[in-house]
Amino acid sequence: MFEPESPVLAPRVWEVGALCRAVADALQARFNPVAVRGEITGFMRASSGHCYFSIKDAQGQIRCAMFKRAAGLLDFTPRDGELVELRGRLGVYEQRGDLQLIVESLQRAGQGALFEQFLRLKAQLEAEGLFDAGRKRPLPTMPRGIGLVTSPGAAALHDVATALRRRVPHIPVVLAPALVQGAQAPTSLCEALSKLYLLAQSGKGLEAEMAAKSDTPPIDVILLVRGGGSMEDLWAFNDAQLARTIVQSPVPVVSGVGHETDFTIADFCADLRAPTPTAAAELVAQPRDLWLGALQLLAQRLDDGVQRQIDLRHQRLDSAAQRLGRPSGIVARQELQLARLAQRMRHGVLLKVQRLAQTQQALQAHLPQTLQRSLMGQAQRLERAALRLELLDPRLVLQRGYALLADTEGRSVTSVAQARPGAPLRATLADGVLDLTVVPPRLV
Repeated sequence: MFEPESPVLAPRVWEVGALCRAVADALQARFNPVAVRGEITGFMRASSGHCYFSIKDAQGQIRCAMFKRAAGLLDFTPRDGELVELRGRLGVYEQRGDLQLIVESLQRAGQGALFEQFLRLKAQLEAEGLFDAGRKRPLPTMPRGIGLVTSPGAAALHDVATALRRRVPHIPVVLAPALVQGAQAPTSLCEALSKLYLLAQSGKGLEAEMAAKSDTPPIDVILLVRGGGSMEDLWAFNDAQLARTIVQSPVPVVSGVGHETDFTIADFCADLRAPTPTAAAELVAQPRDLWLGALQLLAQRLDDGVQRQIDLRHQRLDSAAQRLGRPSGIVARQELQLARLAQRMRHGVLLKVQRLAQTQQALQAHLPQTLQRSLMGQAQRLERAALRLELLDPRLVLQRGYALLADTEGRSVTSVAQARPGAPLRATLADGVLDLTVVPPRLV
């Protein structure tokens, strides 16, 4: 038979709200303020600016609320799966009776040491010139092939493949699988990139022969992608050797690592950074419909231009046909012009004949007198010349007793030195020629 308990031992009957407040007071006195380390799950930012999520580990889970004022102080965007450290106050949400943690500050777990290491490496590589903007190359407008470096089992592969299949299904994609997380990931990423570099150089030397023997297309651009995660998850992309391998690429490299707020060393070395893997795929893949539309527009412009030229030629042909419509009129005008020219020619010939007759008559009237005066003048000049010539005749000199001496060859002898003793000479006198012989001079 049931017997009621003693009033002394009976528990206190609480009002629900009072019990919640009592539990909250106990938590406040026992734990607060509290610091917790765990993984974010179910993160949501409300339109009011407040953030709601849970923090968990392998053993448990606690609901968290971060009000707008504290959320506004964050320097990153929290995401599911991210390991964080937070500080706040444990309490009870009385409307549901749920245990919750009011978060006052939030930071990535271990961010301090890793971030300092990241900054040191970034400064070192920047000093080496690996981030220079002048080294960055524009992306190809229409790549012949796209290289892809990521993990075969990653969600990023599915996102990139879906975007490329939707936008450019005609462009081949070559996957170079690699680890994207862990200690071996940087080496794996470098090896995958190096394999794609051979295809990217398929237009040169030995690499061309290798590409020709295989059925793989030449690579014009390379995508280096990975999905989101914590700073530790993405740390493989903050490697110095990977950075130097990226800048050695013969073709542009697009990095799509993590989410929009994530930055890695690979992003600074790549020719272009995309906020997500899907965005990286879209940057190198202009939609096929866009190109088809552009081709249709060009075809329409070409058709319009050809039609305009045809219309212009028709117009010119019509104008020419109008001018040639009555050839008899053109012939009549040409005949009239020819008649005028013939009349001018006949008039010119008659005028020339008249002027020639007048010139002939004038010559016949004045020629005897002019000719007589000319002959008399020529005779007088001839007489004067004959007189001067006669005065120069050497025979007149010979008639005065002089002789002209010459040797046997006809050279004139004008000096004693030219007459050697015994040499024959010829003396020309006024009435004949004498042959002489030179005798030695007599001594007195």
